[in-house]
Amino acid sequence: MLKLYNFHASSTSYRVRIVLNLKGLQYEYIPIRLDKAEHLDAAYGEINPMRGVPTLEAHGIRLYQSSAIIEYLEEVYPDPPLLPRDPAGRAQVRALAAIVGSDMHPVNNLRIRNFLRDAYKQDADGVGAWIQKWNAAGFEAIEAMLQGDARRRGFSYGAAPTIADAYLVSQVFSAIRFKTDMSPYPEIRDVVEHCSALKPFADAHPNKQPDA
Repeated sequence: MLKLYNFHASSTSYRVRIVLNLKGLQYEYIPIRLDKAEHLDAAYGEINPMRGVPTLEAHGIRLYQSSAIIEYLEEVYPDPPLLPRDPAGRAQVRALAAIVGSDMHPVNNLRIRNFLRDAYKQDADGVGAWIQKWNAAGFEAIEAMLQGDARRRGFSYGAAPTIADAYLVSQVFSAIRFKTDMSPYPEIRDVVEHCSALKPFADAHPNKQPDA
C-alpha cells in the first residue's frame, strides 16, 4: 500500500490527498504534526531530507515535493486522467497549478512565516499583510484566467477535475485560514464549491483527517 506522510492542514498534503482520491488509490495515512515540529525530528529527516510534507512511499521509493508526487501519480495511474490530452490544455492546467505551487504557496508557507516573525521581527499583522499580498496577486491572476475560458464547465479547466482543481481547492482552504477575503473571486469560489461537492475532494478535506 502507498504511504503518505502528511499533515492535515498542510495545503501541499491536501492537494496530494485530493489526487490520490480522484485516482481511487488507497494509502496509509501517516501524520507528521507540523504544529508540534515533528517534521524537524531526526527520524523524519531520514525520510525526507527537506523535512517537509508530503512524502509518498510508493513501489519501494520515496517521493518528495507535491508537484513531483502528483505528476508521478498521473503517469503511473493514468485513469482517470487529470491532465487534458492536448498540449495547449495541459499547459493551461499546469499554468493554473503553477501559480499556486510556485507563486503563492512557497512565499507563504510555515518556514517563511516563521522567518518573517523571527528574523524580521514582524508581528501577526505584519505576517498577515505579507500573506494577503501574495494571495491577492495569485488569486487575481487565476480569476482572470478562469473568466477568460468560456469552455469551462464547473472546474478550472473543461468539464472534469484536473490537477489545477487540487491545487486551487487546497490553496483556498489555506487562504481562508488566514482570513483572506475571497469575495472578489466569484469564479474561484464557484470552482471550489463545485469541487467540494464531490466525494474525492470532500474526503481529502483537512477537517476529515485523523490528525485534525
